[in-house]
Amino acid sequence: MRRRLLRGIAGAGGLLLAPGTRARERTSAGAPILLYHRFGATVTDAMTVTTAVFESQLRRLQERGYTVIPLNRLVAWITGDIPAPGPRAVAITADDGHRSQYTEFFPLVRRHRIPVTLFIYPSAISNASYALTWEQLAEMKASGLVDIQSHTYWHPNFRKDRRRLAPEAYGASVTMQLTRSREVLERRLGSPVRYLAWPFGIYDEDLMDRARRAGYGAAFTMDRRHAGPHDSVMAIPRYRVTDRDRGRAFAALLGETGQTAR
Repeated sequence: MRRRLLRGIAGAGGLLLAPGTRARERTSAGAPILLYHRFGATVTDAMTVTTAVFESQLRRLQERGYTVIPLNRLVAWITGDIPAPGPRAVAITADDGHRSQYTEFFPLVRRHRIPVTLFIYPSAISNASYALTWEQLAEMKASGLVDIQSHTYWHPNFRKDRRRLAPEAYGASVTMQLTRSREVLERRLGSPVRYLAWPFGIYDEDLMDRARRAGYGAAFTMDRRHAGPHDSVMAIPRYRVTDRDRGRAFAALLGETGQTAR
Protein backbone atom coordinates (compact mmCIF):
# COMPACT_ATOMS: atom_id res chain seq x y z
CA MET A 1 0.00 0.00 0.00
CA ARG A 2 2.77 2.44 0.92
CA ARG A 3 4.58 1.80 -2.36
CA ARG A 4 1.41 2.44 -4.38
CA LEU A 5 0.74 5.64 -2.43
CA LEU A 6 4.25 6.96 -2.93
CA ARG A 7 4.13 6.11 -6.62
CA GLY A 8 0.84 7.99 -7.01
CA ILE A 9 2.18 11.05 -5.18
CA ALA A 10 5.38 11.05 -7.22
CA GLY A 11 3.48 10.70 -10.47
CA ALA A 12 1.19 13.58 -9.57
CA GLY A 13 4.15 15.92 -9.40
CA GLY A 14 5.93 15.02 -6.19
CA LEU A 15 4.63 18.06 -4.31
CA LEU A 16 4.33 16.13 -1.05
CA LEU A 17 7.78 14.53 -1.23
CA ALA A 18 11.08 15.75 0.09
CA PRO A 19 13.55 17.15 -2.48
CA GLY A 20 15.10 14.35 -4.52
CA THR A 21 12.54 11.74 -3.43
CA ARG A 22 10.38 12.02 -6.54
CA ALA A 23 13.13 10.86 -8.86
CA ARG A 24 14.05 7.95 -6.60
CA GLU A 25 10.43 6.82 -6.24
CA ARG A 26 9.69 6.96 -9.95
CA THR A 27 12.92 5.15 -10.76
CA SER A 28 12.23 2.39 -8.25
CA ALA A 29 8.71 2.03 -9.69
CA GLY A 30 10.16 1.42 -13.15
CA ALA A 31 9.57 2.94 -16.56
CA PRO A 32 6.68 2.39 -18.98
CA ILE A 33 7.18 0.64 -22.31
CA LEU A 34 4.37 1.52 -24.71
CA LEU A 35 3.17 -1.07 -27.23
CA TYR A 36 1.34 -0.12 -30.43
CA HIS A 37 0.09 -2.21 -33.34
CA ARG A 38 -1.83 -0.33 -36.02
CA PHE A 39 -2.54 3.30 -36.89
CA GLY A 40 -5.03 5.09 -39.11
CA ALA A 41 -7.44 7.98 -39.58
CA THR A 42 -10.23 6.01 -37.87
CA VAL A 43 -10.46 3.12 -35.45
CA THR A 44 -11.07 -0.11 -37.34
CA ASP A 45 -10.38 -2.58 -34.53
CA ALA A 46 -9.20 -2.78 -30.93
CA MET A 47 -5.56 -2.65 -32.01
CA THR A 48 -5.86 0.62 -33.95
CA VAL A 49 -4.70 3.92 -32.50
CA THR A 50 -5.71 6.86 -34.63
CA THR A 51 -2.82 8.90 -35.95
CA ALA A 52 -4.23 12.03 -34.28
CA VAL A 53 -4.34 10.32 -30.89
CA PHE A 54 -0.80 8.99 -31.28
CA GLU A 55 0.45 12.47 -32.15
CA SER A 56 -1.35 13.91 -29.13
CA GLN A 57 0.33 11.28 -26.95
CA LEU A 58 3.75 12.30 -28.29
CA ARG A 59 2.95 15.94 -27.58
CA ARG A 60 1.95 15.09 -24.03
CA LEU A 61 5.22 13.20 -23.49
CA GLN A 62 7.12 16.25 -24.70
CA GLU A 63 5.08 18.75 -22.70
CA ARG A 64 5.38 16.71 -19.51
CA GLY A 65 9.13 16.38 -19.79
CA TYR A 66 9.40 12.72 -20.75
CA THR A 67 12.40 11.37 -22.64
CA VAL A 68 11.81 8.56 -25.13
CA ILE A 69 14.82 6.28 -24.74
CA PRO A 70 16.04 3.40 -26.92
CA LEU A 71 14.75 0.05 -25.79
CA ASN A 72 18.27 -1.32 -25.46
CA ARG A 73 19.06 1.35 -22.87
CA LEU A 74 16.11 0.26 -20.78
CA VAL A 75 17.19 -3.39 -21.07
CA ALA A 76 20.72 -2.47 -20.00
CA TRP A 77 19.25 -0.80 -16.90
CA ILE A 78 17.15 -3.88 -16.11
CA THR A 79 20.20 -6.14 -16.38
CA GLY A 80 22.23 -3.81 -14.17
CA ASP A 81 24.72 -2.77 -16.85
CA ILE A 82 24.01 0.97 -16.68
CA PRO A 83 22.50 3.36 -14.13
CA ALA A 84 18.78 4.01 -14.09
CA PRO A 85 17.38 6.32 -16.77
CA GLY A 86 15.80 9.59 -15.71
CA PRO A 87 12.57 9.62 -13.71
CA ARG A 88 10.53 10.37 -16.85
CA ALA A 89 11.94 7.81 -19.24
CA VAL A 90 9.64 5.91 -21.59
CA ALA A 91 10.25 3.44 -24.42
CA ILE A 92 8.06 2.96 -27.50
CA THR A 93 7.53 -0.28 -29.42
CA ALA A 94 5.23 -1.52 -32.19
CA ASP A 95 4.45 -5.15 -33.00
CA ASP A 96 3.44 -7.15 -36.09
CA GLY A 97 4.77 -5.03 -38.96
CA HIS A 98 1.48 -3.52 -40.17
CA ARG A 99 1.89 -1.21 -43.19
CA SER A 100 0.51 1.74 -41.18
CA GLN A 101 3.71 1.65 -39.17
CA TYR A 102 5.36 3.04 -42.30
CA THR A 103 2.60 5.34 -43.55
CA GLU A 104 1.37 6.78 -40.22
CA PHE A 105 3.80 5.92 -37.41
CA PHE A 106 7.16 6.47 -39.09
CA PRO A 107 6.50 10.05 -40.28
CA LEU A 108 5.77 11.06 -36.67
CA VAL A 109 8.82 9.17 -35.41
CA ARG A 110 10.95 11.20 -37.83
CA ARG A 111 9.24 14.48 -37.02
CA HIS A 112 9.72 14.06 -33.28
CA ARG A 113 13.14 12.36 -33.65
CA ILE A 114 12.35 9.56 -31.21
CA PRO A 115 13.91 6.08 -31.07
CA VAL A 116 11.47 3.17 -31.45
CA THR A 117 11.62 -0.60 -31.77
CA LEU A 118 9.57 -2.70 -34.19
CA PHE A 119 8.94 -6.36 -33.41
CA ILE A 120 8.46 -8.16 -36.72
CA TYR A 121 7.34 -11.63 -37.77
CA PRO A 122 9.11 -11.91 -41.12
CA SER A 123 6.84 -14.46 -42.81
CA ALA A 124 4.35 -11.62 -43.47
CA ILE A 125 6.82 -9.05 -44.79
CA SER A 126 6.36 -8.39 -48.53
CA ASN A 127 3.82 -11.26 -48.51
CA ALA A 128 0.68 -10.28 -46.61
CA SER A 129 -1.41 -7.40 -47.98
CA TYR A 130 -1.54 -5.72 -44.56
CA ALA A 131 2.18 -5.92 -43.93
CA LEU A 132 5.26 -3.79 -44.49
CA THR A 133 7.71 -4.56 -47.26
CA TRP A 134 11.40 -5.30 -46.84
CA GLU A 135 12.15 -2.04 -48.65
CA GLN A 136 10.07 -0.06 -46.15
CA LEU A 137 11.75 -1.79 -43.22
CA ALA A 138 15.17 -1.03 -44.68
CA GLU A 139 14.25 2.65 -45.10
CA MET A 140 12.99 2.86 -41.54
CA LYS A 141 16.10 1.19 -40.19
CA ALA A 142 18.35 3.52 -42.24
CA SER A 143 16.83 6.53 -40.46
CA GLY A 144 18.76 5.56 -37.34
CA LEU A 145 15.58 5.90 -35.30
CA VAL A 146 14.06 2.45 -35.84
CA ASP A 147 15.43 -0.76 -34.35
CA ILE A 148 13.98 -4.01 -35.71
CA GLN A 149 13.65 -7.12 -33.57
CA SER A 150 11.86 -10.48 -33.57
CA HIS A 151 8.21 -11.39 -33.03
CA THR A 152 8.83 -15.06 -33.99
CA TYR A 153 8.56 -16.25 -37.58
CA TRP A 154 4.79 -16.30 -38.12
CA HIS A 155 3.23 -15.21 -34.78
CA PRO A 156 2.04 -18.59 -33.44
CA ASN A 157 -0.16 -19.16 -30.43
CA PHE A 158 2.20 -21.24 -28.30
CA ARG A 159 -0.56 -22.18 -25.85
CA LYS A 160 -2.65 -23.76 -28.62
CA ASP A 161 0.40 -25.36 -30.21
CA ARG A 162 1.35 -27.03 -26.93
CA ARG A 163 -2.12 -28.57 -26.69
CA ARG A 164 -2.32 -29.84 -30.26
CA LEU A 165 1.25 -31.04 -30.86
CA ALA A 166 3.21 -33.91 -29.39
CA PRO A 167 5.99 -32.68 -27.05
CA GLU A 168 8.80 -33.30 -29.54
CA ALA A 169 6.92 -31.62 -32.39
CA TYR A 170 6.03 -28.68 -30.15
CA GLY A 171 9.66 -28.20 -29.14
CA ALA A 172 10.78 -28.31 -32.76
CA SER A 173 8.10 -25.79 -33.74
CA VAL A 174 9.12 -23.35 -31.00
CA THR A 175 12.79 -23.64 -31.97
CA MET A 176 11.96 -22.94 -35.61
CA GLN A 177 9.84 -19.90 -34.72
CA LEU A 178 12.62 -18.43 -32.60
CA THR A 179 15.64 -19.19 -34.76
CA ARG A 180 14.22 -18.68 -38.24
CA SER A 181 12.91 -15.24 -37.38
CA ARG A 182 16.35 -14.12 -36.20
CA GLU A 183 18.08 -15.63 -39.22
CA VAL A 184 15.76 -13.98 -41.76
CA LEU A 185 15.75 -10.55 -40.10
CA GLU A 186 19.53 -10.50 -39.71
CA ARG A 187 20.10 -11.63 -43.28
CA ARG A 188 17.61 -9.18 -44.78
CA LEU A 189 18.45 -6.13 -42.66
CA GLY A 190 22.07 -6.73 -41.70
CA SER A 191 21.88 -5.99 -37.98
CA PRO A 192 21.80 -8.20 -34.88
CA VAL A 193 18.48 -9.43 -33.52
CA ARG A 194 18.71 -9.81 -29.75
CA TYR A 195 15.16 -9.17 -28.52
CA LEU A 196 11.88 -11.03 -28.81
CA ALA A 197 8.26 -10.00 -28.28
CA TRP A 198 6.09 -12.92 -27.20
CA PRO A 199 3.14 -13.45 -29.62
CA PHE A 200 -0.18 -12.79 -27.87
CA GLY A 201 1.89 -12.09 -24.75
CA ILE A 202 2.11 -15.84 -24.08
CA TYR A 203 5.20 -17.03 -22.23
CA ASP A 204 6.24 -19.52 -19.54
CA GLU A 205 9.45 -20.82 -18.00
CA ASP A 206 9.97 -23.37 -20.77
CA LEU A 207 9.53 -20.77 -23.52
CA MET A 208 11.84 -18.33 -21.77
CA ASP A 209 14.51 -21.01 -21.49
CA ARG A 210 14.13 -21.88 -25.18
CA ALA A 211 14.44 -18.20 -26.11
CA ARG A 212 17.66 -17.91 -24.12
CA ARG A 213 19.07 -20.97 -25.88
CA ALA A 214 18.03 -19.49 -29.24
CA GLY A 215 20.26 -16.49 -28.53
CA TYR A 216 17.82 -13.86 -27.29
CA GLY A 217 19.03 -11.53 -24.56
CA ALA A 218 15.63 -10.13 -23.61
CA ALA A 219 11.95 -10.78 -24.29
CA PHE A 220 8.82 -8.65 -23.87
CA THR A 221 5.30 -9.39 -22.71
CA MET A 222 1.97 -7.56 -22.64
CA ASP A 223 1.80 -7.49 -18.84
CA ARG A 224 0.49 -4.05 -17.95
CA ARG A 225 2.97 -2.54 -15.53
CA HIS A 226 6.15 -0.48 -15.51
CA ALA A 227 9.38 -2.29 -16.34
CA GLY A 228 12.37 -2.30 -14.03
CA PRO A 229 15.18 -4.32 -12.44
CA HIS A 230 12.60 -6.38 -10.53
CA ASP A 231 11.52 -8.03 -13.81
CA SER A 232 12.89 -11.12 -15.48
CA VAL A 233 14.82 -10.01 -18.55
CA MET A 234 12.89 -12.64 -20.52
CA ALA A 235 9.51 -11.26 -19.42
CA ILE A 236 9.74 -7.46 -19.52
CA PRO A 237 6.28 -5.89 -19.31
CA ARG A 238 4.70 -3.46 -21.76
CA TYR A 239 1.44 -1.50 -21.90
CA ARG A 240 -0.68 -2.19 -24.97
CA VAL A 241 -1.94 1.24 -26.00
CA THR A 242 -5.45 1.70 -27.40
CA ASP A 243 -7.21 4.68 -28.93
CA ARG A 244 -8.95 5.24 -25.59
CA ASP A 245 -5.62 6.01 -23.91
CA ARG A 246 -5.88 9.76 -24.13
CA GLY A 247 -5.99 12.52 -21.56
CA ARG A 248 -6.33 11.16 -18.04
CA ALA A 249 -6.23 7.54 -19.25
CA PHE A 250 -2.86 8.09 -20.92
CA ALA A 251 -1.60 9.96 -17.84
CA ALA A 252 -2.63 7.02 -15.66
CA LEU A 253 -0.87 4.59 -17.98
CA LEU A 254 2.31 6.62 -17.56
CA GLY A 255 1.91 6.51 -13.80
CA GLU A 256 1.09 10.21 -13.42
CA THR A 257 -1.97 9.62 -11.26
CA GLY A 258 -3.20 7.13 -8.72
CA GLN A 259 -5.81 5.86 -11.19
CA THR A 260 -5.56 2.57 -13.01
CA ALA A 261 -4.79 2.95 -16.69
CA ARG A 262 -7.50 1.63 -18.98
